[in-house]
Amino acid sequence: MELNLKAGSPGGGMSAWKVVLLLVGVQCLHVAALKSQLFTRGDALDYSSRKAVDYKTFYLNQKIDHFGFFENGTFKQRYLVADQHWHQAGGPILFYTGNEGDITWFCNNTGFMWQVAEELGAMLVFAEHRYYGDSMPFGPDSYTDSKHLNYLSSEQALADFAVLIRELKGSWPGARSSAVIAVGGSYGGMLAAWLRMKYPSVVVGALAASAPIWQFPGMVPCGDFHRIVSQDFASSGPNCDVNIRRSWGAIDKIASTAEGLAWLSGTFSLCAPLKSRPDSVAFKEWLQETWVNLAMVDYPYEASFLQPLPAWPVQAVCRHLGFDSSVSDYQLLQGVSEAARVYYNHTGATACLNTSSTATGSLGFLGWYYQACTEMVMPLCTDGVQDMFEPQAWDFQAFSDECQALFGVRPRASWAETQYGGKDLSAHSNIIFSNGGLDPWSGGGVTRNISDSVVAIVIPQGAHHLDLRYDNERDPPAVRGARALEVDYFKAWVRQARRAP
Repeated sequence: MELNLKAGSPGGGMSAWKVVLLLVGVQCLHVAALKSQLFTRGDALDYSSRKAVDYKTFYLNQKIDHFGFFENGTFKQRYLVADQHWHQAGGPILFYTGNEGDITWFCNNTGFMWQVAEELGAMLVFAEHRYYGDSMPFGPDSYTDSKHLNYLSSEQALADFAVLIRELKGSWPGARSSAVIAVGGSYGGMLAAWLRMKYPSVVVGALAASAPIWQFPGMVPCGDFHRIVSQDFASSGPNCDVNIRRSWGAIDKIASTAEGLAWLSGTFSLCAPLKSRPDSVAFKEWLQETWVNLAMVDYPYEASFLQPLPAWPVQAVCRHLGFDSSVSDYQLLQGVSEAARVYYNHTGATACLNTSSTATGSLGFLGWYYQACTEMVMPLCTDGVQDMFEPQAWDFQAFSDECQALFGVRPRASWAETQYGGKDLSAHSNIIFSNGGLDPWSGGGVTRNISDSVVAIVIPQGAHHLDLRYDNERDPPAVRGARALEVDYFKAWVRQARRAP
C-alpha cells in the first residue's frame, strides 16, 4: 500500500488526531491534523549550550529483520564514537540509544554524556535508530509504502543496539570487558530502559530521562499530560492559563467572518492567511501544539532545542497574558499573538509565522507517525477543566481508522504493555528514571522508586530531559544534584560489573 499523505485535513494530514514528537516522542490527540511535511524546518541544533564535540562516524551492517528468517537483507546503521577519555582497557562505555531522528542532533544536544566522560574514563557511543537519519533499511525506498516500513519498531531497534554493542566489544581493542551503560532521553530514554530490561547481559544499567514508559492505554490517566502543561502556565503568571482557555472561544467568534479571519491572519503575521473555518481549526491546533512545546522546553536559560527561546520561556509567554476578564476578544488575542511570537520569533528575524511548523527538522516525523500507528499508542485527552485546552476525548477507533487510511495498518493498543511489562518493573534492576516536574511527559513516567536499584529522580523545576543537557550556571540546584547522583549510580554499576565472575 502506498502511503496516503493527503488523507483528511486541509493541512494535508490526518483529520482526527495529531502526533507531536516525543523528542520525543509522540502526542496522539484526537483533535488535529497530522502534518504531511516530514521535515518542516531546517536543522536547529542548540548552539546556546553545547560545546564543540569531536567524534568519528562508523557504520555497521545490520539485519533488516532480527526475528524472522525470510528477509535476509542488511542495511548500514550509523553510529558515532568518541574515545578521547577512554584510556584503559575495560573502561566503561556510555551508549546513547538513538531517538526518532538524526543521531548527530541528539549527539550535539546530550551534553551530560560529554561532560562526564572524562570523570568516568568512558567511551561515548551514539547509535542511530533504524529508519532515521542515515540508517535506512531500504535506502530511498524505506518510506515508500507500509511493506518497506514493516521493520520499523522498537523491538527491531533494540536488537540493533544489542548487536552493535556486542560487535563493538568484540572488535574494539580493550572493550571486551567494558561495562556498557545505556543512556537516552524521551523515546530514547524508553529505549534505554527497555534495552536493560530485554538485554540485561548487554548493558549493566540504564539512565532513562523523561521516558514515558507508562503513557500507554490503561496505565495512566489520559488527561495527565495536558494537565501538567496547564500547571506550568498557571504557575508562570497570573491568569495565564485562564486566558489561554478563553482564547479558543474568542478565536471561534472572530473566525466566524471573513473579516475576522483576515484580522487573525494579520495580527498573528501568518505566512498563509486563514480563509475558512477548517483553517481556523488548524490554527487552534497549531497554537495548542505551541503551548505544549513551550512546556516541554521550559528551560532556565536561553536555548534553541526546538526554537530559539529566552530563559524560562513560559514566564515570558505569560507576561503577555495577564489580562483580567474585562478585556475584549480582540485584546485577548492580540496578547496571544505576542505570546506566540515568544516561541516563533524570539530573535526578531522571522518575517511571518508558519502554522505548518512547530519544531526542528532534525526529527523524523513520518517514521514516528508510523510507530504511533503500530505499537507506540499513547492516549491523550483534554477536558477544559483540569487543563487549559478545548475538551477532547481519546477515541481509539478514530485513531485506528486514520492509521488505516494513512499506512494501511492498525495499532495494537496493548502491545507495548505485553512486550515490556507495563507497570510491573519488579523483576528489573539498575535503571534510573529521571523526570522534570515541568515536563508534561512526566505524567507517563516512573516518578517513584520501584526497588533499591530501579529508582526515580524527580527534578521539580526541570523540563524535558534537562539533566541530559550541558550544565549551565542557571541550572536549578535539583538538576545539579540529579546529575551527580546519576554519575554515582554509574560508578556503582561499573564496580558491580567488574566484581561479577
